[in-house]
Amino acid sequence: MKAIALPHYGDADTLELTELPTPAVAPGEFLIRVKAAGVNPADEKIAVGNLDGIMVTHFPLVPGFEMAGIVEARGFGATEFEIGDEVIGFVLKDWAQNGTYAELVSAPARTLARKPESWDWLHSACLPLNGLTAHQAVRRIDIGEGDTVLIHGAAGGVGTLGVQMVVARGARVIGTASERNHDYLRELGATPITYGAGLAERVREVAPEGVDAALDFFGGDSVAVSRQVLKDPARVASVADITAPEQGGQLVWARADADELTEVAALAGSGQLSVPVNRSFPLEQAADAWRMLHDGSRTRGRIVLDIDAA
Repeated sequence: MKAIALPHYGDADTLELTELPTPAVAPGEFLIRVKAAGVNPADEKIAVGNLDGIMVTHFPLVPGFEMAGIVEARGFGATEFEIGDEVIGFVLKDWAQNGTYAELVSAPARTLARKPESWDWLHSACLPLNGLTAHQAVRRIDIGEGDTVLIHGAAGGVGTLGVQMVVARGARVIGTASERNHDYLRELGATPITYGAGLAERVREVAPEGVDAALDFFGGDSVAVSRQVLKDPARVASVADITAPEQGGQLVWARADADELTEVAALAGSGQLSVPVNRSFPLEQAADAWRMLHDGSRTRGRIVLDIDAA
């Protein structure tokens, strides 16, 4: 099969289009013909060795965690899907090696859910990781109807889905973003405010009594600022600040969970979630996709690899 791989730790310049054997399919796993793969900053963090202390990595390393594709084969005891089923997956295993930047990937059943029927491959491939991250953060602090929720980084990949999930639960959203993204947040149902110095005061202007919960999808001092405006200072969850527990909040690290991913897919299929795609690249241009991640001038939306592209 064709795949993008690294022979050792490295950046975009180290990515190589290569031929690799078809991945082994363990009991309880499925072999997926990948149609599209989401591109995330975490892919590069593993590739350059930033997560070496918490995840074992083997080479050659095929990056990528997100994908949408078709079940091509089943391992022993893998009964959740039939051959030909269309699925999405957050293919997170106990080690990093055989990722989703490939024509084929083996995926445990716990990492998969059925693809939303109304979604195309490119958009579907951008749903699993960000969708699970947002969903697990929302559930962690038990956001419900009538809550007022502050969301940091509301126009980003995770934030966009987080805003929509909170709105779907009947809560009010105050979302931080640059001014160029304020109209976009209004379209999602959020009240936009600009991030940066004086944020706590701007939050109090639109929520004088404070907020019920906060989600940090941005990092920096977001947890500290949130605690200044929260009615319950402990009701803040961060996916970007590892010191959140030390500040009295909670740290969320996305976990592969088939039931939760199925819930995310159901929200998408019912029209309650949307994912903007900025640009797609063919598999052999994965390095250009990574370089675009670093381009601060790029417009809003996800980057995705179109594995079917010629």
